[in-house]
Amino acid sequence: MAVNLTVNTDTEAKTPAYAWYALGLLATANLLNYLDRSLIYILFTPIKKEMSFTDFQLGLLGTTSFVIFFTVLGVPFGRLADRSSRKNIIAVGLAVWSLFSGLTGFANGFWSLFLCRVMVGVGEATLGPAALSLISDYFPPQRRASVQSIYASGITVGAGLAFFLGGWIGFKYGWRTAFYFIGFPGLLFAVLVYFLKEQKRGRTEITTPKYTSEDWKLLFKLKPLRYHYAGYAFFAVAANSLSIWGPTFFTRVHGYNIATIGIVAGLTSVAFGIPGTLFGGFLSDRLRRAGRGGRMRLGAIAALLAIPFWIVLLFSYSVPLLLVAQAILLALSLIWIAPSMADTHEMTGPHLRGLGAGVFLCVVMIAAYGIGSPLIGKLNDVFGAATNPGVMRYGFLVSPFSCIVAAFFLWRGSKVLEKINE
Repeated sequence: MAVNLTVNTDTEAKTPAYAWYALGLLATANLLNYLDRSLIYILFTPIKKEMSFTDFQLGLLGTTSFVIFFTVLGVPFGRLADRSSRKNIIAVGLAVWSLFSGLTGFANGFWSLFLCRVMVGVGEATLGPAALSLISDYFPPQRRASVQSIYASGITVGAGLAFFLGGWIGFKYGWRTAFYFIGFPGLLFAVLVYFLKEQKRGRTEITTPKYTSEDWKLLFKLKPLRYHYAGYAFFAVAANSLSIWGPTFFTRVHGYNIATIGIVAGLTSVAFGIPGTLFGGFLSDRLRRAGRGGRMRLGAIAALLAIPFWIVLLFSYSVPLLLVAQAILLALSLIWIAPSMADTHEMTGPHLRGLGAGVFLCVVMIAAYGIGSPLIGKLNDVFGAATNPGVMRYGFLVSPFSCIVAAFFLWRGSKVLEKINE
């Protein structure tokens, strides 16, 4: 089951300016992806006030509704990207999620909000596989890591803008207006993506993978990969709960308005999120040179380091300590993204790389969005956080507990991986 790879040297001499334009447009699409995905989190408080939702319902709206089809459709959309026009797939998906993000502002009850969030997830499921494939055909192999990191920067910038703009617009003009002004403009970018030039597949190399129907079973026979999936699934529960429930926590427990939270969260996301992501990739590659388990050890260490800062964030009343804890937790919540994907690719090998990454993302999304977020919401309801905000701290203890479990699985995985011959 080999993969023959040869580089097309004719494409390596010079990267045309149009490729950089395409990268900028696709990076903007990724930014809009995380902007529309994260917007609802900063608006939980005013939505709850108007609709009288429980925290469990907010958790379902914020994550479960989104993740249902995002995870289910990720693999088939990836297969479609291998057979159809990738820029058309992205354009249609961007139009769908932008339209329904804007329509969220017209929702008048739980199920209409839920439907809009489901359709945002359906649209966003198209982006990743098609965009990364298209970028690979715009740029030669020796530049791909750099250009894909530019594309990935949309995660932190988009989430930061969601908090900053969503908090300000929601505070000044209401939560519905925030969805109108942030959601609908994506339709314009969908048109621009539609008119991108579709690149010839494999323009910079020729790959000839040979698959069999039994390949997927190998993913579950790799013991270190099982530790890898489990460890990062638990880490993702803690990492994502910070962005999902953090704004509500600061509003209820510390009394900050959503505009203030939006400004702080937005600036922190850009100032600490981007460096954390880049540093994680650089440091994990250096640790990998010392042994195969180096990257997972970094994940385990990051999970352990996060625990005391979670305790500070949940139980401190000092503003400086809260800001420091939030900033460090944000960096630690992103530092594992690059090493986790690098290990996924390395352990699965070229012939199972796409499927391995798909399973990894599916497991992580289900754990963080489908289980972790609703669980915290349900605990808030059980403890009575709506009438006694201080007890929200105890529901949030799911996060440091998840870090403990994550560190255990990742450390064990690193040890098992070390025993496998290079």
